[in-house]
Amino acid sequence: MPQSRIDPVTLEVVDLIAAVVARYHEEYEHAAARYQLTGAQAKLLGLLSLEPLPMRRLAEKLRCEPSNVTGIVDRLESRGLVERRPDPADRRVKLAAPTEEGLATAEQLRESLDFAREPLAGLSTAERAVLRDLLRRMLG
Repeated sequence: MPQSRIDPVTLEVVDLIAAVVARYHEEYEHAAARYQLTGAQAKLLGLLSLEPLPMRRLAEKLRCEPSNVTGIVDRLESRGLVERRPDPADRRVKLAAPTEEGLATAEQLRESLDFAREPLAGLSTAERAVLRDLLRRMLG
């Protein structure tokens, strides 16, 4: 059976994407630790800073089990960063929502993530737009 050969540029692009992802995760974990948060707690808080969400939807976005999300929300709630509230559209559903302190923490966390901002600053506005468009195409 003949072995398919992947061109060298594709191999390099795959390696570079992997390096970007690894650096992003490393910096995210480091930034989260400055706020005594795990990476998962910081990601969840970041999602909730955009909009309150039900546990099921959080689990989908974080690609994990709903029981894991419940534990993360419990820990953030005990620190006063997140609260549970009834969904106005369906009172049987509970939404996780950031408190004022949670919103402030999420914003500080976002501001402290220099990894993406610094390398992107070396690109022109047009280059950043091209990169954004290519990444969107890759993700469908």
